[in-house]
Amino acid sequence: MITRVHKNKKAKTLGRGGKRGKTSGRGGKGQTARSGNKRRPEMRDTIKKLPKRRGYGKNRARTVNDGVVKPIAVNLTRIAALYKAGETVSGLTLIEKGVFGKKSGMTPKVKILSTGDIAVALTFKGVTLSAGAKAKIEKAGGNVQ
Repeated sequence: MITRVHKNKKAKTLGRGGKRGKTSGRGGKGQTARSGNKRRPEMRDTIKKLPKRRGYGKNRARTVNDGVVKPIAVNLTRIAALYKAGETVSGLTLIEKGVFGKKSGMTPKVKILSTGDIAVALTFKGVTLSAGAKAKIEKAGGNVQ
């Protein structure tokens, strides 16, 4: 014969008013307060496996470089239309001709690209050139400084 220590002890009843009141010991609202609440553990495991910050790399401070200043691209076709033979092409003269404006009160970097042809001899000062543009300029009799 099995003897019980507490023969009249019963399981606690929930959700029936009484001393617990309102939520009856079930906490707040929502899924956890409802009967039959059992969330699937697979979903939790999948969420836990996802990285918190995707696409940041190991050290974001090293991967993001805001200090790189990209030059403004200008094609040879545009320069050929604006300049006459013997003139000097530089960042300042391009601003004067209205190709682009100053950035934060400073003359931006300029890169001349080889799109189009040039027939007049021009002097290029303080600008970077693509290899194709340099070849076309020298072929037309211009020089790069």
